[in-house]
Amino acid sequence: MTNQTPTHRLSLLVVGDDDHSVGDLANMLARWGHRVVGCKTGEQALALLSQQTFDVAVVDTNMPGLSGLELLQRIREAGSECELIILTGEATVATAVEAMKLGAREYLTKPVGLAELERVIVKAHETVQLRKQNQQLKAVIKRQQPTTSMIGDSPAMREVYRMIDRLGPTDKPVLIQGESGTGKELVARALHRISPLADHPLVVINCAALPATLLESELFGHERGAFTGASSAKQGLFEVADGGTLFIDEIGELAGELQAKLLRVLEDGSMRRIGSVKERKVHVRLLAATNRDLGAEVAAGRFREDLYYRINVLTLLLPPLREREGDLIQLLHHFTGSEWKLDDDFLPTLARYNWPGNVRQLQNAIERAKVLADDYRLEVHNLPPEVSGAKRAATATAGSIDVEIEALVKSHVEATYRRHKGNKARAARALGIGRRSLYRLLEKYDIAEVVAEV
Repeated sequence: MTNQTPTHRLSLLVVGDDDHSVGDLANMLARWGHRVVGCKTGEQALALLSQQTFDVAVVDTNMPGLSGLELLQRIREAGSECELIILTGEATVATAVEAMKLGAREYLTKPVGLAELERVIVKAHETVQLRKQNQQLKAVIKRQQPTTSMIGDSPAMREVYRMIDRLGPTDKPVLIQGESGTGKELVARALHRISPLADHPLVVINCAALPATLLESELFGHERGAFTGASSAKQGLFEVADGGTLFIDEIGELAGELQAKLLRVLEDGSMRRIGSVKERKVHVRLLAATNRDLGAEVAAGRFREDLYYRINVLTLLLPPLREREGDLIQLLHHFTGSEWKLDDDFLPTLARYNWPGNVRQLQNAIERAKVLADDYRLEVHNLPPEVSGAKRAATATAGSIDVEIEALVKSHVEATYRRHKGNKARAARALGIGRRSLYRLLEKYDIAEVVAEV
């Protein structure tokens, strides 16, 4: 064997009823380390191709039933993308030309030399890989979003960087946990960037952004006619990410039936498109993120325990912005740039706020302030009301009004109760409420008991 043999394990289909030459061929390919499935008729080959995918099919021309050329035509009509190699014991120019027209990559005469077959297999492998990479590249470019560097040098963020350096170089699943807006996708991109799969696609999907019906199609793909509107077959993101990394954001939003399908892919790499019986194999590193407590979701029966343990091999916890001491000013300068000036009270106002939406909320607040600012100067009143304090002042005013209303209610209930000499039935009717409601109000406002007059 020469050093051209592909190191990647191929899935090969060998079709022919010549037990000697075809059997020897299948055995040799298996010894090379490939996964080889053999069958003797074209009908059997079509049945196998409908159930699983193959990288290359090696087909003998002379078979009972469907001939090799007829099988080629049926394979192409079915839309299979496997590479086709034709074997024949009687080579003619006419059959060679016909085979090439039907999409055969090579036309070989038996007995096939080892070096020649190896060359053909290597070329077929290269074509399979180039086609797959081209499909992946197109899908990734279409979905690719601009990325932003991670900002911050607080002790909490230094621990995040340390964990990324430890977890990134593996190919194991990582569960990224943190509040909304803490930068979980940025961490996923950083993990992928230093992983062994960095030269392969990173594909991103947010489960909270799609309904369950569309989410299943996005993840696993569908065949033409699988449902209303499926006018053509579509690759799922697991296929797009094959050989690379799939980042599933908000994985806690997955419906139960999708959790089961996801678990199967993670266990053995097996998946089926919607509307298909054909099993496909993928190898994908999973990065998952959630702002939910998945342990609590498991206890409540909303998330599968077996899936939880499958994705929670390694965990990375992101700190909220309020726990990142010293990072606020770095983030502010990153979002504004050197051309913007700040009022003296602008940064202190940001520092006083709790930032429940974390870095994403901070970025949005800064963008709003820049839009509303004059002369490249950011002032407190340019910030959203909840950040600047205007909303808190309004809330405080509203709270004062609520206190006054409560006092009026207490006074009215007490006066009505005393006017009816402690007769609860009459007092309740006068107030337009039931007796139980009156009892609760008397207890709430600590109104002293009055002896009812009969």
